[in-house]
Amino acid sequence: MTDTREPDSLGAQPYPGTQGGGRQYQGYDQYEAGPLPGERPGAEAGPAQPYTPPQAYPTPEQPGVRRPRTGARTQPRTRKARLRVAKADPWSVMKVSFLLSIALGICTIVAAAVLWMVMDAMGVFSTVGGTIAEATGSSESNGFDLQSFLSLPRVLMFTSIIAVIDVVLATALATLGAFIYNLSAGFVGGVELTLAEDE
Repeated sequence: MTDTREPDSLGAQPYPGTQGGGRQYQGYDQYEAGPLPGERPGAEAGPAQPYTPPQAYPTPEQPGVRRPRTGARTQPRTRKARLRVAKADPWSVMKVSFLLSIALGICTIVAAAVLWMVMDAMGVFSTVGGTIAEATGSSESNGFDLQSFLSLPRVLMFTSIIAVIDVVLATALATLGAFIYNLSAGFVGGVELTLAEDE
């Protein structure tokens, strides 16, 4: 719709001292001097600023950095896992036990040789051998000779025989123990282990 009323009916007053047929109205000058609808006053004072929408929560100073809460634990939590040994492979148990018993036999032989050398250097065999020879000797015989009986080759031979027997027995017993464990694990469920990470 178009308003057909004259400017006088809108409340516009003519300026005093107007000339001729050109009339000027005070009401129109007031509308021309004011800001347009939707235009903020003082917008021409500086460059236009980008529009920033309001935020419901304040922006953190360092994004991506999580600050611990007050009273919360700062130490890392140790993870634990509960496992169960359900079956032991007899073949793998036999191989491992065989190698371990061989290593134990070699260590036994070396330890026996070192111990014999130390005792011989300290004169233990001569002292004890002399005492035993006097106790068991007679007028016809000199008694028991401990030094010749406990010579190094004979000691190493006895130790090697014991080491071989130990290898055979340890391997057989470990394999038999694996079979017995598998049978018992079928009834009771096996041995349970709790594993935890190193802190």
